[in-house]
Amino acid sequence: MAKNDDPIMNAQDSNILAADNTAAEEPLQAAKDTEKDTATESTAKTTKTSAFDQIKQQASEDDDAPVGTLTLRKILGGDILSAEMVRRQVWLLLLIVLFITAGVAVRYQCQQDLIDIDKLETKLTDVKYRALASSSNLTERCRESHVLQALKNGKDSLLHISSQPPYIVNVDEE
Repeated sequence: MAKNDDPIMNAQDSNILAADNTAAEEPLQAAKDTEKDTATESTAKTTKTSAFDQIKQQASEDDDAPVGTLTLRKILGGDILSAEMVRRQVWLLLLIVLFITAGVAVRYQCQQDLIDIDKLETKLTDVKYRALASSSNLTERCRESHVLQALKNGKDSLLHISSQPPYIVNVDEE
């Protein structure tokens, strides 16, 4: 800054000049100096205030500047994570990740349960077919013709077919 541009330095120079003037000019000069001091102080306050405001504006952390284009390089480089919006929403992002993880886990467990159910249904069908086959074999072996054939083939059995037809015995109840 040049010496003439600084209002505080101009005020000090005028005070020095006023002290050098003669005694007759002192009252007139003192009034002028008071006006100059008041003017320079208000100018200095305005300059200080505007400088303070400028520093305050530069130092503010508000992200008022519009975000540039979002590119893949910015996303992969991690530049997107430094944005104020993402830092404010970190708990929301963590909650979303938690829900996504829980959803994937539940879906995986559901698919595993469906696979187990299919295996058990297949096993149940096989057991039903085996039971049906066993029941069919038992029914076939228990038929009268098969039992008689087995008795004829087995010589050690004392059982034989009766030659007399069956008849009803009437018993009196006394």
